[in-house]
Amino acid sequence: MARYRVGIIACGSIAGAHARGWRAVADDVELAAIADTNEEARTVFGEKWGVPPEKRYADFRQMLDTEKLDIVSVASWHTQHAPMTIAAAARKPKLILCEKPMATSLGDADDMITACKRNGVKLAIGHMRRFYSGWEIARQLVADGAIGKPRRVWSTVLEGLLNWGTHTIDGMRFVLGDPKPEWVLGALERKTDRYERATRIEDACAGLIGFAGGIEALVESDLTDWGSINFQIVGSDGVLDVDENNVRLMNAETGGWRTLEFEKNDPFAGQARGIVDWLDGKVEDYRGEATKARPTVEIMMALYESARRHEVIRMPLKTRVYPLDLLVESGHLPVEQPGRYDIRSFLVRGEQMTW
Repeated sequence: MARYRVGIIACGSIAGAHARGWRAVADDVELAAIADTNEEARTVFGEKWGVPPEKRYADFRQMLDTEKLDIVSVASWHTQHAPMTIAAAARKPKLILCEKPMATSLGDADDMITACKRNGVKLAIGHMRRFYSGWEIARQLVADGAIGKPRRVWSTVLEGLLNWGTHTIDGMRFVLGDPKPEWVLGALERKTDRYERATRIEDACAGLIGFAGGIEALVESDLTDWGSINFQIVGSDGVLDVDENNVRLMNAETGGWRTLEFEKNDPFAGQARGIVDWLDGKVEDYRGEATKARPTVEIMMALYESARRHEVIRMPLKTRVYPLDLLVESGHLPVEQPGRYDIRSFLVRGEQMTW
């Protein structure tokens, strides 16, 4: 019999990935309940994942109060992460898994950490790619000195900084051994009224990040018509190329690019197993713990703040709100091509075009 009961808040596409992960550890975790304001979403999700009608809630707080869950998965859109995590923490489950990005402001991220800490709740953030077998191998290669001293990192992504960018920045940090960010210099463009899951985002941006140890990273978002969750690390003695769960190495021993062979895995299953091990006390330093995700939020917000203030942002970042909103709402970044649109509108149910 499963030892932990999990409830999922929001029944969209990412919730299905959470459910798949929890099913991979079904001996330990039972999917006990779900919550979503949309009846169709509840029905479709509940039928697919075997959640009975009486365990499908329209009000997530009612689910939390009724079910007394051990684990809560927050799989909603970005700006709901903080209020839903804080509400769940007040009910004192053992653990909350919140989807990425952790939050859309540093203040919200800190509030989430505080709420969980004061209620004795473990908080994990869904940077599940940290559980890619390839990323684990890449991290070990860097630690073993396979490319010498890391010096430069480069990545190009699409779909907005908060969406793909959060994975890439977190991936860089993970493979490099989670170095502390020291400064960020950012630039952005926003001529259209572009949103992603009801959150205002840029048309394109770029950020130069300085990490402890003299490592510099460049992230480009939507500057090209190609991109992926990827990064290339250039070291003093070699290069490591990471693209999703694929890894290539080049150094003096490889004689050119060597594509590494390893068993591919489902990172959502790895994330779920890691959480169970954390709850069971088998893991002390959980790789997806919220304080490890906070620097990724700080870096993204610092990129926007750098563009707003036209200067290098030295950490720690002091601005606690979403700097892109400040830029637009102050009139400093006016929309030149009017017409609001959401790049994730294809995920919305019913007649609406955004959340």
